Amino acid sequence: MKMILAGLAALLTVPGLLTVNGNSQTPQKATTFTIAGHRGEAPILQINGKSYIDIEALARLTQGSLSFKGNQTILTLPPSNAEGQAAAPHAKAGFSTAFVQAGIEELSMIREWRIAIVNAVLNNNPISVDWVSVHQRQAEKYLALTSAAASTDDDRSAFPLLTAEFNNMQKLSEAYLAMRNQAAFLSPDTFDNGPLEEQILTCARGFVSMTETHEFQDQAACH
Repeated sequence: MKMILAGLAALLTVPGLLTVNGNSQTPQKATTFTIAGHRGEAPILQINGKSYIDIEALARLTQGSLSFKGNQTILTLPPSNAEGQAAAPHAKAGFSTAFVQAGIEELSMIREWRIAIVNAVLNNNPISVDWVSVHQRQAEKYLALTSAAASTDDDRSAFPLLTAEFNNMQKLSEAYLAMRNQAAFLSPDTFDNGPLEEQILTCARGFVSMTETHEFQDQAACH
């Protein structure tokens, strides 16, 4: 960032004494000038109600540099923190090992949840809210661990897919729980690999395949 300062003698510093109407005006009592967030200070000269600071002192305070071009003096300031952050490299591409491991654990929890419900339906076993909640809490726990493990751009892009997988499994669980509560007996034919379950299975396969290539690819089945 460059700031061109023209007319240096009139704006920022007084090399000697100003003369007004032929009379020399003596500088008034000096005070100091500081910049928030920067170390050091510079004297301020107050003359005829106006304040002046030496441009070299200003450059030191801002950790800038001075250059000269013709009758112009150029003060170049260092990049701001925001500019420095913008120039920083992006997060590492690909999947992190911790995220992949946590994601696979999450899919395992969802798979166990699904199998438990399938077996309960096929064997006509009772399905209660408390029984389902045990599997749901385990899946929620590993979903949170997966979120905490996300450290790359690909990790963060893939995490919503796992969230959608969890939500779909919860819908399937609630659907079978509602069916079981409405009937004392459920025929094994009730379990017929419906669209929601097929979506859950396809999403899980797609996520595993994606982590094997170590590159994020959106999985339509997860949405």
